[in-house]
Amino acid sequence: MAAGVILLMLLAVLGLTSADFFGDSISFMKPHKDPDGNIKVAFHHRQNGRNNCVHPSSYACEKCTSFINGSVIQTDQDNTGQGRWCQSEGHTMANVSLNASHISLSNTGCCWATNDTKTNWTAHAHLDLRTRSDTEALNNCPVTTTVSSLRVPQNCFSSIHLLAYDPDGDHVKCHSSAEATVHNNITINETTCTLEKTGHVRNGVYIFELMLEDFPTKKINLSHANGTSTYWETSDENASPLCKLKLQFLLEILPSLPNCELGHVQPKFLEPTPKHKYVFHATVGDKLILHAKAQAHHAIINDFQVSGPHNMKKHFNDGEYGKDELTLTWTPQDSDAYRVAPVCFTAETNESQSEMRCVVVIVSKPASVHGKTAVTCTANQMMVAIDISTLPEVDVNYLSLNDPSCLVTYNSTHITGSALFTNCGTIIEDEEKYIIFKNQIQTIPDPSKTVFRRKMVKIGFSCQFPKTATISSNYNVEKSDYIFSDSKLDSFSYSFDVYTDGNFTSKVQLSDYPVQIEFLQNIFLGIKAESELANMSLFLDSCKATPDDNPDNADFYYLVKEGCVKDQSLNVKTVDILSYHLEFQAFRFNGDNDQVYITCTVLMCDVNDPLSRCAMGCLNEKFRRRRRAVGMQTSIHSLTQGPFQFVSEAVPSAAVHHNNGVVKIGHADMIKADVRKTTEMDYGDVMRKSDTPMPVSGETKLRGGQMEIREMFSTSISTMVFGSACSLSVVVLAVVVAYYTRKSKGGDQKPLLVYQSMN
Repeated sequence: MAAGVILLMLLAVLGLTSADFFGDSISFMKPHKDPDGNIKVAFHHRQNGRNNCVHPSSYACEKCTSFINGSVIQTDQDNTGQGRWCQSEGHTMANVSLNASHISLSNTGCCWATNDTKTNWTAHAHLDLRTRSDTEALNNCPVTTTVSSLRVPQNCFSSIHLLAYDPDGDHVKCHSSAEATVHNNITINETTCTLEKTGHVRNGVYIFELMLEDFPTKKINLSHANGTSTYWETSDENASPLCKLKLQFLLEILPSLPNCELGHVQPKFLEPTPKHKYVFHATVGDKLILHAKAQAHHAIINDFQVSGPHNMKKHFNDGEYGKDELTLTWTPQDSDAYRVAPVCFTAETNESQSEMRCVVVIVSKPASVHGKTAVTCTANQMMVAIDISTLPEVDVNYLSLNDPSCLVTYNSTHITGSALFTNCGTIIEDEEKYIIFKNQIQTIPDPSKTVFRRKMVKIGFSCQFPKTATISSNYNVEKSDYIFSDSKLDSFSYSFDVYTDGNFTSKVQLSDYPVQIEFLQNIFLGIKAESELANMSLFLDSCKATPDDNPDNADFYYLVKEGCVKDQSLNVKTVDILSYHLEFQAFRFNGDNDQVYITCTVLMCDVNDPLSRCAMGCLNEKFRRRRRAVGMQTSIHSLTQGPFQFVSEAVPSAAVHHNNGVVKIGHADMIKADVRKTTEMDYGDVMRKSDTPMPVSGETKLRGGQMEIREMFSTSISTMVFGSACSLSVVVLAVVVAYYTRKSKGGDQKPLLVYQSMN
């Protein structure tokens, strides 16, 4: 009779653990001590398999005084009707005596669903139960899992990223377990927990048994329940990990695909799919919604495979153009409080699957008082105010922001923390379309004590800003405000103004647009940047003129190009590291155009970065081919001013006439103006032929013919000689101008820029 019972039990066990085992994982919840002196350790056990995964857990526990197994619930399965994969999750609660220094779990079964010779499998977990001095709590184990069935085409396999997240911020090491099967040309990166292919791998199913171990990143003190303590040294190469978890899974190498490009046959994740290892925060009783989207142009996505909590709901939406969506909803219950839950997912086709992405959901209890915590975001600062009643038994004297030197303030009702985006340990994160600034209020240790018995606090807060550029689209009015946000260099703004004179103190008012100018009149522009970040500099990359408000017009003229001055009349002065003054002589485009627009491109750089675009300065052709800016800098942004509109000019009474060969001479200063105009026209021809750029740095001044003529007029010569020389010069110059004017009208090639000559 007894033998028959034993035989039935063996058959039952074999029936429950048939050749359907795909792997498993364990996720510990944070252990805690009860007032009765016991330590409660809860964990979730996920098992992967084929057809039916609802098997009772049979873990053995070392150091446990009681062991309560909860029900096992299937969380996901193949929806094609072929029963190719499934996953289940069970919950177990263990009680451990107060004097226990650790807890060890083990489980074994049969049989691996693989063509490998190995059949039996063994699960294992070990958790240190001593109190850590850095958190004043028991250790948190690393969090990991995989989807039930991992598949990858042979020729598309390069690496597979696994999840290895530690709630305490410890370093997690991944390596093959001692009894694991060794596979040729597949290795595990211990630091990143990544499977990497190093050579040819045959088609088939491969068994993987990895051990995840956590190691604190600094020296800590581990306290026993009896009051004794020991130090854990980071420098001790033989120091034991505080937790060890075994992760088991199968990897199927599929036949090769004709094209490994993501989105072709292999599904490609699209926005708003969260990134691998992204951390979500959830609250008990509140619904958490996760979205993912994938696309495959030459395959049909039939499902998303998900590894998640047992009460997480999955919704698959078959979209257009091969874009399919996954929506996961989860409302954590009271039993999920303080849980750190892993969630992994893949997009499935018959031929392949997408990469596996895994995220982490940290569950907290709702605050005892709702609506009493407020975060305020300004242009350069964020502030958090927390109702002090929501933090009972917390020592407010030992609270700071990420930077321990930034302490919080408090009164009888609130705890307040304030940080600029550039200090107090504020972290900047780039999330595609947004820039997020993060900080937290945390407990800092008391340097006068070796061990601590205080409640630990970590309250994160953040401000999120869209990456936007706000620019007026009306080019017929003044544009002085340009506001940009950059993923690394904070928010910053530019002003681009027209000034009335070379003192750069009086701006042209909005009512005066379009700006009325005359030929060869000097134009004064100012560009200035503002940023909350220190050590930032402004760089003027280019300034280009166009006859309309389209900067990409085929008719254009460069004043500055790639940091080099191209116009001989341009004077660029660096006022300070964040502003420029520009002065140049007005010109117009050939034809009937009577307006000119100026578009300048600028960027910001770290002044201490020798590899930035700002540090490179003027780029000539040879230099441009050899170097590329790789330093800390923003994107290039465009600023536009205009229009500058030319007014019609009446013929001056003192002008030079050519009537019947008679030359009428005006005042001496008018003669100077005539000569200067002709000289500047000659310089225009030289400017277009010049191959040598001038750098935009310091102050660039026009020198040459103009200065020489002025010096000529300042020499001590007699009035008679001076008048005769001027008369002869004007006649000769007038003839030359008339000649070139007739020649230009008949030519096939017209110059892009023309200057006003005398008629």
